[in-house]
Amino acid sequence: MATSSAQPTAQETATAGASSVRPPHFLADLYTFDWKSAEFRLPAISASAVALCLFAGVACGHPGGGLIAGGGALTIGFGANQRIADSRILPMILAIFAMASATLTGTVVGHRGYALLVASAVAAAIYGVLTIRNAGLAWVGQQAAVALFVASAFPSSPRPALARAGLILAGGVVQMLFTTLGLRMLPELRKNLLAIPKTIYSTLHEQRQEFLRRVVQLPKALPAPDRSAALLYAVRLVVTVVAASELYRRLGIQSGYWIPMTALLVQKPAFYETLTRCLARVSGTMAGATVATIAAAHLPLGSWWLAALATFFAYWAFATLSVNYALYSLFLTSYIVFLLSLNEIPGPEIAHRRAACTAAGALIALVIHLDALRRHRAAGRAMAAAA
Repeated sequence: MATSSAQPTAQETATAGASSVRPPHFLADLYTFDWKSAEFRLPAISASAVALCLFAGVACGHPGGGLIAGGGALTIGFGANQRIADSRILPMILAIFAMASATLTGTVVGHRGYALLVASAVAAAIYGVLTIRNAGLAWVGQQAAVALFVASAFPSSPRPALARAGLILAGGVVQMLFTTLGLRMLPELRKNLLAIPKTIYSTLHEQRQEFLRRVVQLPKALPAPDRSAALLYAVRLVVTVVAASELYRRLGIQSGYWIPMTALLVQKPAFYETLTRCLARVSGTMAGATVATIAAAHLPLGSWWLAALATFFAYWAFATLSVNYALYSLFLTSYIVFLLSLNEIPGPEIAHRRAACTAAGALIALVIHLDALRRHRAAGRAMAAAA
């Protein structure tokens, strides 16, 4: 009897090929660089707004004020990548006012009393719930919490606190104008150069109308939240941030605000996301601290140079945000080192403190999240036993 060898069908071949493909390693984000996601035009616009704030402060003899406004401009620049009800403008507008309010609160609260713990818990709870609700709103809540931690390092009476909040608001407004005008004028820059006054008026008018329309439609546009997931993540986030804030309070050092800030930024709903984010943040920060220390040792350190270097690293932080989180952290750390150096703080000291506090905040986030790893392993063992 003759035997016949049947050839596999195309469907069987495709199925076999799909089953043989291994999913990416859970640490793949550390060594994966998605250069296709890199942007260069919008970061140039956003970095220009930061530069305007920094150089204006240096030119006026108030580099500290330019530093604060530049920080607001940098943060709002990342808002161009966010969406709330399909709007790019709404996240920036909400973040400007949220950051200004959080800055006012953090400056009054300070970092030496128990009021910091209460404010940190409230900010973390809001951010945790919004994370499940809407990505754009979550970003606004995250930036408000970060602004609270930063401002707590500079406690003062209400009047200086209002001035600091005003500078944050001014920097954010500058960035919003640069971004919206830049995005509109990029395709036909030459054509629109002579129409700048008209463009400014029409842009502000349309922004006001768009903002009001989006606010009315916002409740209908947001998906219904998963209440149990939101509650679990919010509780873990609150515990993490309060623990990190308590360490910050007990240390009593000004740079300690990076501890709760890092703990907030790296804590994610899934343990392996938190682990990957911690490793990327710490490694990027260490590398950025090294780069900034070397640059500070071999480059002139005048105010104009510091502003220029801060702008340079701000541009690359904008450009590499979606490429690789560790690379983004490298550029962001370098930016912060040169930014704070405008306030006459030695660059190497800033770099070392940021690296140490970042590592401490990441460690706290991992320790708080160990319960999720235990439950994940228990669930895996249960599934294996059932199989």
